[in-house]
Amino acid sequence: MAEHGDGPSGEARPGHGEHHHRDVQGGAARAAVFGVSDGLVSNVGLILGVAGADPAPSIVRLAGLAGLIAGAISMAAGEYNSMKVQAELLERELELERIEIERHPEVETAELAGVYEARGMDAGQARDLAETVMADPEVALETHAREELGVDPAQLGSPVGAATSSLAAFSLGALVPLVPWFVGSGAGATVASLVAALVAAVVVGSAIGRFTGRSLARTATRQVLFTLVPALLTYAVGSAVGVGAVS
Repeated sequence: MAEHGDGPSGEARPGHGEHHHRDVQGGAARAAVFGVSDGLVSNVGLILGVAGADPAPSIVRLAGLAGLIAGAISMAAGEYNSMKVQAELLERELELERIEIERHPEVETAELAGVYEARGMDAGQARDLAETVMADPEVALETHAREELGVDPAQLGSPVGAATSSLAAFSLGALVPLVPWFVGSGAGATVASLVAALVAAVVVGSAIGRFTGRSLARTATRQVLFTLVPALLTYAVGSAVGVGAVS
């Protein structure tokens, strides 16, 4: 008997039982998610650490702004370098593969046929399919890249896109705990900064949960803990040290 949603031959009907995969290999989405999280966690820790020493509100604002700018630039530079190096390494491997396809097409055809046979295809069919693929150099390169390197030559990621996304996301996350210090000061601003950071942590954690398909409650709780623990620790250190001890 065909399962619910299947046609007479057991094949899935169009629009039933289908699902679409999102592109999770690109650097921009990953950089945005982790950028917001890092900006939030690092800057709330910095702000509360300084606030714990009970300095003038302008000092807390300055520290928060410095943390935002320095962190955003550092994150952007790190993402750019990471994606750039990764892309360059993959491009080098692709060029080596292109050369091998041009110089030793018989060997590459045999390798591809072996891959198809290993997946259960008949030897003759595997050979025919491999020869068909190798007839077009670009298709051959793309296929070998997917089968041997596990990458899509057209989807190597954008270093500039990842860096820009990371910079903007980190800045957004870092700005959340800083805003109360532009409209208040003292204990009120400290509490407001922590509350704003925790609310943002719930939002970020829930977004991560939706993005990864994990439990929203679990990812939100995890993000709250990642935000709360360092904030409390740095506040305790700031309170213990105080302004006088570092002046």
